[in-house]
Amino acid sequence: MNLDTITRRAALAALLACGCLGAHAQSDKPLRLIVPLAAGSTVDAVARAIAPGFGKATGHPVVVENIVGAGGIPGTSQIVKAPKDGLTLGMISSNHVINPGIYKTIPYDSLKDITPIAVLATVPLVLVVNPALPVKNVNELLDHAKANPGKLNYGSAGNGSTLHLAGELLISETGIDMKHVPYRGTGPLITDLIGGQVQLGFVSISQVAPQIKAGALRALAISTSTRSAALPDVPTLAEAGVRKYSFDAWIALIGPAGLPKTIVDADHAAIKAALASPEAQAAVAAQGLNILHTGPDLAPSFFQSEMTKHQRLVKQSGATLD
Repeated sequence: MNLDTITRRAALAALLACGCLGAHAQSDKPLRLIVPLAAGSTVDAVARAIAPGFGKATGHPVVVENIVGAGGIPGTSQIVKAPKDGLTLGMISSNHVINPGIYKTIPYDSLKDITPIAVLATVPLVLVVNPALPVKNVNELLDHAKANPGKLNYGSAGNGSTLHLAGELLISETGIDMKHVPYRGTGPLITDLIGGQVQLGFVSISQVAPQIKAGALRALAISTSTRSAALPDVPTLAEAGVRKYSFDAWIALIGPAGLPKTIVDADHAAIKAALASPEAQAAVAAQGLNILHTGPDLAPSFFQSEMTKHQRLVKQSGATLD
């Protein structure tokens, strides 16, 4: 018996012991994993990377389905209306707790109509500036902003986006006066950051790492409370002097409200196993993510605290979309 065989048998034994296979054994249907964001997004990349391992752990082939539009509301609507058999789950982003503040009507309650299974990872953002802006670090940026109130502009991927709220938190914590310029997505934002049409903005690390390396953009700070392995020499905003600043986007696995505990626990164990695969680890590294492993016991309180924080920032920003 070779080492590969031993490893596979040990992994299967672990899955059987945790109940990952048994909880879903009543059906041989595929597991539908809804991603309410576009193909190619960070959430989509992670979903597709973990799908094979998640399928093995649950005993169901996983089909990733992108249902896009309106900040993820159409896709999430299908998740919350799904049968409580664990065969329709969703992989969502922090937009989920932003939407109630920027849309007047949502056809579900963002907290009561879901079952949080796991918060998988946080998505660090990096504060970048156009190199023509005469600042080399956060302190110089703040000094420049205070000396030129209202003259700096920061871009985002749209009103109420995580990138928008990251900028609002910087304004809230420092008292600087900047103008917000919303774009229709991250691609046009990055183009105009490089071109100098906007001077600064928060962007996910994976989307601007090449431009930072090439000198087309200058990285000043990381939004999270810890540095990113993808940009180890870039300080956090807290390290750079904005002591209370901490902001990150995140990715979570959810099901409809009322999902049985046996399925929730099994899915949590299965997603942990899937995240440990080389393919998932490579995807996580490529996206610059930080793995969390927050399970079903703590995920509900995480959602509640994130809802409170993001709704405060949405109110401060005045962002609305309908």
